[in-house]
Amino acid sequence: MASQQDVPKTCKVILAETIARGLLAEVKDTLKSVRQEAEGKPTLAAFLANDDPAAVKYAEWSKKTCEENGFHFDLRQVEKETLEEGIMAANEDNTVDGIIVYYPIFPGNPAHDKYIQETVSLAKDVEGLCHKHISNMYYNVRYLDPPQNLKKSILPCTPLAVVKILEYLQIYNSILPYGNRLFGKTITVINRSEVNGRPLAALLANDGATVYSVDLTGVQVFTRGQGIRQPRHQVQDKEGWTLEQCVPVSDVVIGGVPSENYKVPTAIIRDGAVCINFSSYRNFDGPEVKEKASIYVPSVGKVTIAVLLRNLVRLIANRPPAKLASESTLKAKSEAFTEG
Repeated sequence: MASQQDVPKTCKVILAETIARGLLAEVKDTLKSVRQEAEGKPTLAAFLANDDPAAVKYAEWSKKTCEENGFHFDLRQVEKETLEEGIMAANEDNTVDGIIVYYPIFPGNPAHDKYIQETVSLAKDVEGLCHKHISNMYYNVRYLDPPQNLKKSILPCTPLAVVKILEYLQIYNSILPYGNRLFGKTITVINRSEVNGRPLAALLANDGATVYSVDLTGVQVFTRGQGIRQPRHQVQDKEGWTLEQCVPVSDVVIGGVPSENYKVPTAIIRDGAVCINFSSYRNFDGPEVKEKASIYVPSVGKVTIAVLLRNLVRLIANRPPAKLASESTLKAKSEAFTEG
């Protein structure tokens, strides 16, 4: 009789394309309810001012997905010196519905990239990187216009893509109320960048999880306090902690290290954990992680693009039509979206 240790482990590998398919169907249906056919295809203006291979690949995927789903993708390759003027012109262009900029533009100067993020109009910020959107995300405010609550705030694409993946995998507990559906889950996020890692940790903690945020400077824990009593996440440093303390106690391990040489140590991943990679490089050893994980998602790119289009449709829904919209019209548009 074979021992339990002899029984082969099974790991489900879930591809981003599978998850994106459902999101794109939702996008198409929602678009029909918020935009008249006479208005034509929504236009996404995309600014590429670098030659980063990951950004170029992302632009190619975005173009393909846009065109397959009834959107116009307008790629604008510009020099760094003219990027700001190009964005400002797109802000004023009524034929442009949303704007995306491929970062980094100024490697080693994150303040300059942040300035560019703030140049994009709030009404066209499909990436959710303007201060108002970022502030709402961190403070767990879901609308731009309280108390009417008719215009949903936009969330950053890659962090939201990971959230949508966790929902698809049923890591979120749908029995619990919105905002608490990750209660009882422990998650490690290996990356604390201002664009991806930190926003993701905040989103997950705001939904009730205990999140260990790991980067080169150490470990921080994001929670909403004991018993998820706080309205928004709190952050504490975990002095002396490293990856070795976080990963073994985590239900979900999320890798986002932008290096082809980095791999999450498979040996410290708990049996049955869910492993998700959002880096453009593979942060997990594929064959090895399948021996430990119950579910492995090797990339999120196509889900990120689906979320990008979801955000674009949300911007369209937030915008009043040419004639002044009634509150009931805006409310109907807002309700066309599911939560999140």
